[in-house]
Amino acid sequence: MKVTYIFSTSGHTASTKLGKMILPQLEQGVHGVEVVGMFFFDDNTYVLRAGDPLGERLGRVATEQGMLLMLCDRCATERSLAEETTDGYRPVGTVAGVTVGCFPDLYAALAGNPPDQVITL
Repeated sequence: MKVTYIFSTSGHTASTKLGKMILPQLEQGVHGVEVVGMFFFDDNTYVLRAGDPLGERLGRVATEQGMLLMLCDRCATERSLAEETTDGYRPVGTVAGVTVGCFPDLYAALAGNPPDQVITL
C-alpha cells in the first residue's frame, strides 16, 4: 500500500509523530507501507530547514526511497522557507529535494505514483 502524509496539526506533530515514530521506521525499513509523499503546513514546515537534524534525516530517506517532500507555498513563504517566482515558488534554506506548492501541485506531483491513502496528522 502507498500512503501520503499531510502534517497539518499545530504543535509537535512533525517532531514527535514523524521524528519519533514514522522516520525511524522508514530508516529501519519496517514502516509497513510505501510512503510516496509528505506535505507540510504551518510550523511543521520548519522541520525541513537546512541543518535541522530531523529534516536532514528525512531528506536522506526521501532521496533514497523516491519520496516527495512538499511545503505549503504560503506557509513556507511566511516562514522565509520559500520565495515566489514567476513560475510559482522555490524553496529557500531547506534540505535538498524539497518542493513548494499548493494542493494542485501536490496532486500533479503524485499523479505518476498516487497514494492509496492520505493520512493527515
